[in-house]
Amino acid sequence: MSTPQVGWIGLGSMGLQMSKNLQRHLNKTNQQCLIYTNRTLSRGASLETLGAKPVETVAQVVQASDIVFSCVSDDKALRKIVDAALEFIAGKTFVDCSTVHPETSVTLAKRVSESQGRYVSAPVFGAATAAAKAELIFVTAGPKAAKEQIAPYLKGVMGRSIIDLGEQQEKANLMKISGNIVVVGFMELISEAHVFAEKTGLGCDVLESMIHEMFGAVPLSYSRRITTGAYAPPPGEKAGFDVALAIKDARHALNCASGVGVRLDVTEVALAHMELAQSLEGDGGQRPLDSSSIYGAIRTQSGLGFYTDAAGGGSS
Repeated sequence: MSTPQVGWIGLGSMGLQMSKNLQRHLNKTNQQCLIYTNRTLSRGASLETLGAKPVETVAQVVQASDIVFSCVSDDKALRKIVDAALEFIAGKTFVDCSTVHPETSVTLAKRVSESQGRYVSAPVFGAATAAAKAELIFVTAGPKAAKEQIAPYLKGVMGRSIIDLGEQQEKANLMKISGNIVVVGFMELISEAHVFAEKTGLGCDVLESMIHEMFGAVPLSYSRRITTGAYAPPPGEKAGFDVALAIKDARHALNCASGVGVRLDVTEVALAHMELAQSLEGDGGQRPLDSSSIYGAIRTQSGLGFYTDAAGGGSS
């Protein structure tokens, strides 16, 4: 029995690393090479070097594949992809790893199902560095048979674990949003603590040591995005997680919370700081900013410069 043909759509910071790990697995197991596309096809040069096959359009990927993964920046991009896929989706499994609003998944899952395809919502927890190391956590929801079909490509290939939330696709997106509420809360609190340590003369190094000893590796990783200057990468480089995407995710969280009568005060504060950071980004908007640029916004509000020496801007 032949193995399924797998396709991939979307080669952003996450999608590129995930698809490269998937292609390595296909090579190792002597399966058919990955077929992929991206808005900028040259972005996949390193993936093609591993043996994957580029094609020009979403329709070509879907037409040639049995399983199609997508990982794109926002709801609008995903809707456009599904529009292009529907003609060829019958009998196939579409797996979306993007962070989108739960209502988007409900709508798109219905459209795919009506076209005789199967839709799995499979957003992931973890930054691009975790994607590169195949350490992502997948959150899956959709038809049981479809999840069983894609399972061999998730744990041990692109990720380290799977959280299965049943058949209602929107549940996976709600879980992803819940996780994002925690993540943005961590980033807000750690940023505030670092600015406090600077202003009081305590110092960031000793604070970061305490964060590591007291709270462990994950909060430490957020702290290091601040102390290494990764919150504002040099012009021409990519942020680990672009602040514009983090703003989109925070707005999704606030929208969902409002719909059920819940206030997310920390998320609201963090969103305001990310929006401020975005408005303050230097070099005419050419400087990339990470979601941790919350820290730069709080520095500015506290009478410090947006950029530290580590971020290449010189502290004030």
